[in-house]
Amino acid sequence: MDTPQTESHPFEPFLPEQAGILFLGSFPPQPKRWCMPFYYPNWLNDFWRIMGLIHFRDKDHFAVPGQKRFDEARIRAFCTAQGLALYDTACAVKRLKDNASDRFLEVVQETDLPALLERIPACRTLVTTGQKATDVIVSKYACDEPPVGGHVPLQIGARALSFWRMPSTSRAYPLALEKKAEAYRRLFALQPPSPRSSPPPTPVIQ
Repeated sequence: MDTPQTESHPFEPFLPEQAGILFLGSFPPQPKRWCMPFYYPNWLNDFWRIMGLIHFRDKDHFAVPGQKRFDEARIRAFCTAQGLALYDTACAVKRLKDNASDRFLEVVQETDLPALLERIPACRTLVTTGQKATDVIVSKYACDEPPVGGHVPLQIGARALSFWRMPSTSRAYPLALEKKAEAYRRLFALQPPSPRSSPPPTPVIQ
C-alpha cells in the first residue's frame, strides 16, 4: 500500500482589508474536483449557492450560465465587498483515501491562526464550515464546541471572537440547502456593520 503524500495548501489565504468574518474549512479537495482555483471549488459543494441565496435570493448567482463552474472573479469581488476572509484550519494534510471526505484527512500542520488574525485586525467572527475544522479549533483552544448553527465565545491571543459552527456545505451533510441557508443567514444577521458599508458622514454646511 502506498504511503500517503503530504499536501500543502494550494491557495493563499484570502484576507480582504477590513474583513470582519473568517470562514475556515478543513482543506480543499483534490484539484481534479475543482471547477475553479479558489475556496469551495467543488461544483457539488453548496457554499457559493448558499451565499447566493442569502445575499441575492438566487442560488445560481455565482454560477457561470450554461457551465458547471463558479465565477471566481465575481466571488472574489463579493467577498472583498462583504469583508469575508477565507482559509482552512490545516495548511498541510495527508489523504488517507482517494476522496474528498474530511473523515480521511490527517492534519500534518495546523494553520497559525494568531498570525492569520494579525492580518485582519477588524475580524471578530470565526466560522467553521464542517466538523473536522471545528474539532481542530476546539482541540487547539480548549473551548466549548458550538452547536450547529450557533456560536460560543473564543479567545485567541488578545482577540476576543465569536466562534460559529455552521452546517457543512457538502452534500454529504444531510440537510436541505434552504435549511443550511437559514443557519448562515442568522450568522450574517448578527454581524456588526462593516466599516466599508457605513454611510458617509453628513457634510457640515458652513
